[in-house]
Amino acid sequence: MPDKDTSLNLSAGLASVAVALVLVGLKLWALAATGSLSVAAALADSALDLMMSLIALAAIAYAAKPADEDHAYGHSSAEDLAALAQSLVILVSAVLILWLAVTRLRAEAPAPLTAEGAGIAVLGISILLTAGLVAWQRHVARRTGSKVVSADSLHYIGDLVPNLGAIVALWASAAFGMARLDAVIAIGAALFLGVGALRIGKGAFDALMDRRADPDVLDRIGRIAKGFPGVHGFHDLKTRQAGSRIFVALHVELDGAQSLDDAHAIGAALRRAILAEFPRADVIIHKDPVGVEPHPEDPQKEG
Repeated sequence: MPDKDTSLNLSAGLASVAVALVLVGLKLWALAATGSLSVAAALADSALDLMMSLIALAAIAYAAKPADEDHAYGHSSAEDLAALAQSLVILVSAVLILWLAVTRLRAEAPAPLTAEGAGIAVLGISILLTAGLVAWQRHVARRTGSKVVSADSLHYIGDLVPNLGAIVALWASAAFGMARLDAVIAIGAALFLGVGALRIGKGAFDALMDRRADPDVLDRIGRIAKGFPGVHGFHDLKTRQAGSRIFVALHVELDGAQSLDDAHAIGAALRRAILAEFPRADVIIHKDPVGVEPHPEDPQKEG
């Protein structure tokens, strides 16, 4: 039976797929009615969101699988792979929309827009649905720390900009005949999507390359270990992230004259203290006697 975090992540994934399906249908109709390139940009974004939401849902389900013989540290890196795929596809779509917008902007006569009022109504509904979904996704991401849900939320936040831009373009066309504004707004939407895709992709790439956790996380772990009862010092604090999990390895210095039972109790208590601060962490603590010197044949210095 899935735990609470997994259930929340799955609920966010299912909600994302459902909303994306509705938005794609609405924007297909709006594009056919208006012929607006900015609506096309919003439709392309929603179509990509649908595909990425399906991938994200699969990644959430796969990442929730427990560790097994072939994946001793679990399957949470699936979240980073999904987020990286999302960023690449969105970046390609942004480039395509940018190219189409520049081509239309350079044309001698701007493409006419029609049924602007109906298009504005559809986009208004899309904004309301998207805002509700984003609110739920952000709540889930804060509770679970899921990178997939967080990335999916960023996609839908990105939807708000193309949708608002398309509404402005349709309104300007209906009120003032400013059809070229449609292409200008599409260029802005493409640039916005491209920047967001690069930001998401960098975070996913860093995790896949075993980049350390944020400095704030390291500082908080260090503050827990420093001065912990029975701990005389610590070194070799190493971290990496995979999906929503943080993997922590830490060497602590203990009184070498105490019993193994006492040393184990101190290490176990410290591990519990770190887990209380970071519930989704995987913590390994190595215990060293105070003042121990590394063996000359050790492959690397531990201190």
